[in-house]
Amino acid sequence: MPTFESRLEAAQARGLSPILAKPRVRITAAMQRGLEPLPSAAPTTPAAPEAASEPLSTRERIAYDDRIRDLERQLRQVLRDDLDAEKVRTAILGLTAGTPVPPAWLVEETHGGSAPGVPVTIWSDWHFGEVVRPVEVGGVNEFNITVARERVRRLVERTIDLCFAHMVRPEYPGIVVCLGGDMISGDIHEELAVSNELLTAPTLIELQGVLIWALERLADRFGRVFVPCVVGNHGRMTHKPRAKGRVHTSFEWLLYCQLERHFANDPRVQFHIPGEADAHFSVYGHRYMLTHGDSMGVKGGDGMIGLLGPVTRGTIKLRNSEAQIGRDFDTVILGHWHQYLPMPGCIVNGSLKGYDEYARLYLRARYQEPIQALWFTHAQRGVTFQVPVYLDERKNAEGRDWVAWRVAA
Repeated sequence: MPTFESRLEAAQARGLSPILAKPRVRITAAMQRGLEPLPSAAPTTPAAPEAASEPLSTRERIAYDDRIRDLERQLRQVLRDDLDAEKVRTAILGLTAGTPVPPAWLVEETHGGSAPGVPVTIWSDWHFGEVVRPVEVGGVNEFNITVARERVRRLVERTIDLCFAHMVRPEYPGIVVCLGGDMISGDIHEELAVSNELLTAPTLIELQGVLIWALERLADRFGRVFVPCVVGNHGRMTHKPRAKGRVHTSFEWLLYCQLERHFANDPRVQFHIPGEADAHFSVYGHRYMLTHGDSMGVKGGDGMIGLLGPVTRGTIKLRNSEAQIGRDFDTVILGHWHQYLPMPGCIVNGSLKGYDEYARLYLRARYQEPIQALWFTHAQRGVTFQVPVYLDERKNAEGRDWVAWRVAA
């Protein structure tokens, strides 16, 4: 390939101006003299001259090779992560790659307009495996695995009692049980890693048995159970929260898949385990969005109004964000905040764990006893009767007046 210096010498030998050594200028000058350029020398798409390159040093070559290998490793890991979730469900757990279509009884009204509708509950923020000592929370709460089992038993029994002993015409096509994340305590913080009653793996096994019993009990009483599932932030396998791979780097996703596998041959129980942080489903046309509540695009609360501000702002952001991609919803279901707060268009769950040291010392949050939310979805009216399911025993009210007032002196 001729260099610029060789072109310059050739131009000077022919008596041409040195600037004509440049190909495009030389061709233009020839055309001005009435000469036709050869096809290969057409000025419209001139070939770019090859840049002179110096050979890489040994150190630079090694650095580039290392970088290439690192990028190839990252690419293989991304592909492996994408395949692992599907492989675990299909090859190892024997489940379908995707979640089946929601059951028909969630869509078709079968018991008439005078029936209460479909009961819906959210089980979230159990923090199974964590320990709360009464001495550290002013004596108002105690939590460990034994207490957790007892509260789950009360949750199931009182849910059944509220639905069948306190409702007119208690005829239901089934019940929806939302698993809303933070089902285990996890070891994401140093203090949890040293204070949890069990390590993560045995905690998952213990919790799986408890959930199997609870769902079987509801299936026996309601006939059918639909279980949409989302992961929380405490069950993650990483030290810091991740946006990429959030679901498949959570122990809770594995727990949900194990539960689905257990009930694979039981047609009464159907799971919905999406590969994202949100689960969309509808009951009699009322559109729900289930999400844990830690990824609403808002931070913190207010010292005066607590979670009301961030939850309200977050709900607005969720509506706008989901509507832009065609996933509008009527009601969002949240966990995470550990405060039962039913509002129009938004239902915030309480917790099974109850009041803890973090809420008392760092948040100075309002005390609330362990609660899980229960409500009914009516075919014509949407969300109707809403009731908190209290999970602790309350003081006996026998011997007290049913109503009392003070008389002015």
